[in-house]
Amino acid sequence: HFLFVPLTLGLSVLVAILQTKYYKTGDEAYKKLTKYFGGLFLINFSVGVATGIVQEFQFGMNWSGYSRFVGDIFGAPLAIEALAAFFLESTFLGIWIFGWDRLSKKAHLISIWLVAIGSNLSALWILIANSWMQDPVGFTINNGRAEMTDFLAIVKNGHVWLQFPHVVLSGFSTAAFFVLAISAYNLLKQKKDATIFKHAVRIAAIFGAVSLLLTIFVGDLQGKELVEKQPMKMAAAEALWESEDNAALSLFAIIDEENRTNTFNIAIPGALSFLSYNNFTQRVEGINDVEKQFVDEFGEGDYIPPVTLSFWSFRAMVYSGGLMLLIAILALVFTLQKKIDQKKWFLKVMLWSLPLPYIANSFGWILTE
Repeated sequence: HFLFVPLTLGLSVLVAILQTKYYKTGDEAYKKLTKYFGGLFLINFSVGVATGIVQEFQFGMNWSGYSRFVGDIFGAPLAIEALAAFFLESTFLGIWIFGWDRLSKKAHLISIWLVAIGSNLSALWILIANSWMQDPVGFTINNGRAEMTDFLAIVKNGHVWLQFPHVVLSGFSTAAFFVLAISAYNLLKQKKDATIFKHAVRIAAIFGAVSLLLTIFVGDLQGKELVEKQPMKMAAAEALWESEDNAALSLFAIIDEENRTNTFNIAIPGALSFLSYNNFTQRVEGINDVEKQFVDEFGEGDYIPPVTLSFWSFRAMVYSGGLMLLIAILALVFTLQKKIDQKKWFLKVMLWSLPLPYIANSFGWILTE
């Protein structure tokens, strides 16, 4: 299901931006682009809805123990997401689809913006539910079940307001690269009206570069929160077995989980301490020390996640995001120079960069969970 969500979040906004350009300029090129990418948005949205319905059944069938334990809390934001955000999104999507030449230009434009707002409100309520899993607040355990005691505390959970912008901005970046890749394909094939896609490249490059820079900024804030709230996750993501002052940020490592060591490691001294605390010498807790704290507090148990998977999931996300930022900046430069259609090699790079946001999104969620 999550393969389709980020594109819905971002492409709804990009289609709305394209239609806004058409509304303001009257340029038919933007109308054609709006209808073209709007059609692709509809396909993605439809498959997302279908997979989402399957997932609703999974809560009761595959994860019934989980649903019994936290259903009182988890069900509330999911119900609000369906009854408010999703209904807003789907209703105005129908109006937008059938409203061409039936509504005024302004009313029709408003409908696609309401679709975009509804899509991203859906993400907010889903992430409120997920953030409770990451940082449980506003509940009590009663008769073996988690029961909600403070709905506002769950909504105002600090984890939400870092996770939500990170996910939404990732969706914006996904949509930007989707538009870049599709536009590159049309420019390479020199299909009918291919020149209109130069407009799409310019808008997507700006949208993508800004979104990626903001994603990195919010991701940095999330990392600092992880050090405080989920130190084991951060230690596993860095394969940091022992606590270190002036902790190094690993770029590449061969990890021996059985013996709790890294047999090979290329790292930047002090960089992990800086990312964690904005201080190059601060001590960062390692896996073994965090495990000992958990055993002392909660008793014997398995507190260590799959370290190799966590380590490489984090790097797949970060390395993909870094490469995306470089491509978005180059796309913007070539577009401003009005040379994008002449750079055949770069159009191929844009086309084959389409998997990058999906790699970053998927491995980012693997690390999160």
